[in-house]
Amino acid sequence: MKPLSLTGNAVKVLESRYLLHGEGFQETPAQLFERVAGGIAAAELKWGGPKDVERYKQEFEDIMSSLLFLPNSPTLMNAGTPLNQLSACFVLPVDDSLNDIFTSVKNAAIIQQSGGGTGFNFSHLRPKGAPLSVTNGTASGPVSFMKVFNATTEHIKHGGKRRGANMGILNINHPDIEEFIVSKKEKDVLNNFNISVGITDDFMIAVESGADWKLLDPKTRDVVKIIKAETLWNKIVENAWQSGDPGIIFFDAINNSNPLPGMGNIETTNPCGEVPLLPYEPCNLGSINIGKFVKQVNQGFQLDWSKLEEVIKIAIRFLDNIVEINNYPIPEIQSMALGNRKIGLGLMGWADLLVQLEMAYESDESIQLAEELMQFINEKSMEASVELAKVRGEFPNWKKSIYYPDSKIRNATRTSIAPTGTISIIAGASSSIEPFFALAFQRQHVLNEENLFSINKTFVDYLVRHGLYSDHILEQVTLDGVATHISELSPEVKNLFKTALEIAPSWHLKHQIAFQKYTDNAVSKTINLPEEATISDVDAIYKSAWQQRAKGITVFRYNSKGKQVMHQGIKYSNAVCKICIE
Repeated sequence: MKPLSLTGNAVKVLESRYLLHGEGFQETPAQLFERVAGGIAAAELKWGGPKDVERYKQEFEDIMSSLLFLPNSPTLMNAGTPLNQLSACFVLPVDDSLNDIFTSVKNAAIIQQSGGGTGFNFSHLRPKGAPLSVTNGTASGPVSFMKVFNATTEHIKHGGKRRGANMGILNINHPDIEEFIVSKKEKDVLNNFNISVGITDDFMIAVESGADWKLLDPKTRDVVKIIKAETLWNKIVENAWQSGDPGIIFFDAINNSNPLPGMGNIETTNPCGEVPLLPYEPCNLGSINIGKFVKQVNQGFQLDWSKLEEVIKIAIRFLDNIVEINNYPIPEIQSMALGNRKIGLGLMGWADLLVQLEMAYESDESIQLAEELMQFINEKSMEASVELAKVRGEFPNWKKSIYYPDSKIRNATRTSIAPTGTISIIAGASSSIEPFFALAFQRQHVLNEENLFSINKTFVDYLVRHGLYSDHILEQVTLDGVATHISELSPEVKNLFKTALEIAPSWHLKHQIAFQKYTDNAVSKTINLPEEATISDVDAIYKSAWQQRAKGITVFRYNSKGKQVMHQGIKYSNAVCKICIE
């Protein structure tokens, strides 16, 4: 195995969250990948022998240690340990009784303690003020119970290493929807939740036509209130502009591609929205570092499709093995996981790849490549799952799926675009399918409130390769995080290195839609907006997302929250000399 090539920030992240340690023992990064590979390869014993275990252990270790592929964080943390909880996130039902609500609170606590995030739809809870027959009192409503879930998360860290994450959804026809929309306006309220409004095509049509909208009691289906659909919409848009919340989940787009219609409609996603899930389903995710799949041809670079196909096949096997050997927190989750065997293979390093191919993020050719690339990943993932089914059998609920009776397949879903927060730092890659946030930036309040400083290695490598590097350019970019004002650089180079806040929102969305076209789960994508963006800008991007059949949409306007993680530029002069080029 080649020596690991890890950045300074990658080592910091691994040491802080991932490497095992104990009395007289400190795991190294190489030992981490060996531990994970061995733990996941152990599943091979069910269909083969010790030689198969050894073969796939080596293949799994190779793709991880080469940073070609990494699984979701709980797998890196827990594989090969007694805990062995390997899933990133889970969806739990919240039904309308005190017993059901607090059973979900308990289950969420168990999940978050073991390293997972949780998604909930609170729309089955009766609205605030509704009568309670048992006590003759009145209900306190979904938002009040969300605060109970939030407080639970506040006191439980993921595996003792990070705070839990939640998704809270309320449907657009729930009587408490107005309270829900503004629920995160107050500082530190629901601070462990992303919130999204569950929206239907009927509602969007009502917004466009200026029609009224009925809010319905979820139990009796009686009309509680009639309100202009546009009034609700404007409230959503204004609050998203103010703080980034709420996002939107488009249920019709999600359920039109639900692979298991025989098991019911999907009404919830995981915390970042990239995996729509049925009650008690977990998500098992991994990402290919696509920036590492280039080969030099003459003076330029091309995507290495053959190498990519090889790694996709190994990664799908890796993720299916996770489903098999995972230690599930509660029996209901185990039943759903083994019944449907959902996995999600995605990618990171998209911005790195575009630079190597000299394609601007704001270009039609990058959108065309996005579709071509994701179609390839989706098709090869399906082929790999079909091949696994020949040996291991199709997933047990196959007869309730869209694949029955024509396609025997191992996994109900196979692809998903996750945000790749910390695993992209480990891989030294740009996040997910996002553009570069900045060419130099700080991550604040991470790793126990430590700050991480980064200068974009792809940018520096490009300057060196094209004979453009100078200390003067690097100093300017370090301070401001962008290259648009650098007079020594051509307009073409500046365009190639446009950062997230310089890219028009419509181009952010074009990338999301291009990848969604060939992703069978969903796409987590932040539509970054500059600080000066208007409420009308948010209105336009939210409506455009619906029109283009996105499954969900999230925006974030720079500096719209008092405390945010990512900041452009590195302003502290005493830190600049100490930072690593990442």
